[in-house]
Amino acid sequence: PKDIRSHYNTRRISFSLKTKYKVEAYNSSLSISKNLENHWSYLRLKSDHLQINRFISEKSQIPISISSAQDDVKFSDAVNIYIETKGRNRPKTFRKSVERAYKYLLNVADDKYINLYTRKDAINLRDFLVTRGLSGSSVVRVFNTIKAIYNFIINEKGINSSNPFTGLYIDRARGVRTRKSFSIDDLRLIQRKCRSMPDELRMIVLLVSDTGLRLSEALGLEHNDLHVKNEIIPYVTIQNHPWRRLKTRGSSRKIPLVGNSLWAAKEVTKFVKNRFVFPRYNKNNYTNSNSASAALNKWIKSEGFKEHSMHSFRHSLRDRLRSVECPIEIADQIGGWAFKSVGQGYGNGYCLKILAKWMNSITKE
Repeated sequence: PKDIRSHYNTRRISFSLKTKYKVEAYNSSLSISKNLENHWSYLRLKSDHLQINRFISEKSQIPISISSAQDDVKFSDAVNIYIETKGRNRPKTFRKSVERAYKYLLNVADDKYINLYTRKDAINLRDFLVTRGLSGSSVVRVFNTIKAIYNFIINEKGINSSNPFTGLYIDRARGVRTRKSFSIDDLRLIQRKCRSMPDELRMIVLLVSDTGLRLSEALGLEHNDLHVKNEIIPYVTIQNHPWRRLKTRGSSRKIPLVGNSLWAAKEVTKFVKNRFVFPRYNKNNYTNSNSASAALNKWIKSEGFKEHSMHSFRHSLRDRLRSVECPIEIADQIGGWAFKSVGQGYGNGYCLKILAKWMNSITKE
């Protein structure tokens, strides 16, 4: 329009809608046209080309002005707002996962205003991730992050827009390998090897082997979490720490220490030189699980277990609890698995004595 041309460095706006489908192009053009009209109205009001100020009483000193259109939020701005608001007191991995998902999106779409993204962008993102070789579960995680950012910003800013990234079909099982459990014989073999060379890495394996701890849970332990001295029932406390947050609310728990995990816990408490049980992986107020995971998984495979990883110990614990007919609710509490019903979240759960009964039973196999 002539009356607002001074705001632009060109007399014609032209860009691709990035689609070959007429219906989709038509819908996109309508959305863009609507936003342009809103933007032009904003510019007119701001510069008072409509001469509205002449209708304002002289007694009022408030000039006509409006805030920037709510829809004028780019996805990059949404990412920053999301991180600043939701990322407080969250580990570095939270920011990294958000930024990684946004970089993936930039590979298939420009940094556009939030309500200009289309279903085609979502489809292109899914196909791009599949082409890169990401497993189905990894693609789902990326989409969950993108959807969370989108929903958060449209709710925060009151933007009238539907989320084009929801409801898209994703083959969750594609490329996902089923993690194998260790057999009892293989488990005992690994434990013997670890006890024969008890360095820091092998101590981590032993601590995990008879507790089923997640690797990050074990790595983030401080010595005050290990209760092995003068205890009728030795146990380890799994709780949130500033350097390592837990995966779920149900992950906060106490696990009786038995078998090789008890032996490892006693060994690492003999020489307390640092507040952390495994100081190598806890620096700058952050637990570096990736470094330990790579080293441990490499060692496990070098021992001939090509289809196993550190997470296999967690699968093994579940199988071992099944083999002694441990009740599901007790098994869930020991492993810190998500509750299957509302009732499981009521009360304080089972006491250490009952948990120890079942933990001791799996070491007798």
